[in-house]
Amino acid sequence: RSTILLQGESGTGKELAARTIHETGRRRGGQFVAVNCGAIPENLLESELFGHARGSFTGAMRDKPGLVEEAAGGTFFLDEIGDLSFPLQAKLLRVLEEKTVRRVGEIRPRPVDVRFVSATNKDIEREVACGRFREDLYYRLKIITIELPPLRERKEDLVLLLDHFTDEYARTLRRLRPRFSPLAMELLLAYPWPGNVRELQNEIQRCLIIAGDSPIIREDFLSPKVNPGGETYTPASHRLSEARAAFEKRFLREALARCDFHRSRTAAEIGLTRQGLFKLLKKHNLQAARTPAPLPSNE
Repeated sequence: RSTILLQGESGTGKELAARTIHETGRRRGGQFVAVNCGAIPENLLESELFGHARGSFTGAMRDKPGLVEEAAGGTFFLDEIGDLSFPLQAKLLRVLEEKTVRRVGEIRPRPVDVRFVSATNKDIEREVACGRFREDLYYRLKIITIELPPLRERKEDLVLLLDHFTDEYARTLRRLRPRFSPLAMELLLAYPWPGNVRELQNEIQRCLIIAGDSPIIREDFLSPKVNPGGETYTPASHRLSEARAAFEKRFLREALARCDFHRSRTAAEIGLTRQGLFKLLKKHNLQAARTPAPLPSNE
């Protein structure tokens, strides 16, 4: 019955965590009802949450139970709880304390048996300190607090999630599951994923669509954010000389970028003389400096 507060950046999977809590708990036989507090206009949100009586406002043609009542016996999930207005915070606090709801336009309370799970990407303690969130409601909501870390802090989950979403979208598209090229996998694992799981999910879906029937998700199928260097796919070679050349070219390109295309600094960092660096650059037809931007026209 305890309330749970899920905290984490946008896209970390807070609603998925809330559904998992519901589906593995004693209330899994009841409804899981979710509402995004920031997605519904404030003037409609009270009616959506608590319901309304017929004639209580223009357009209220019949009695309507609220979402909280629909979740009776189950779980009610309030996403983006930090966006809830101050007046509605007071009404939600009363629901939590009295275990009753009052529909808009009614005076009699209706008992409800609901477990509340809420989520936010805001620092609620800071919101409380700034007077934007009720302290008493905050303590009611956070009997159990679960922090969902961003994806960049749980790199060990990346391969699991990549496998999961690749399987899922391959089934959706009714195609065989492709594999990632080694460099594509390297780029995916190196990217910081500021949009977290949601961004990863969208990236994999996009890759499978672009890949078509290809058995390999190549690095050039990745979005420019994930593959900013525009790496292109080359089939794996069975010749050691060709594999070494491909590695050297990528290694030099990355070293030049790290050293801002400064030749002496690049040579020193990778343990070559300037002449040795020039020979390799010429061998692989690489630019040793950025192409200067055109001067502004006086016209």
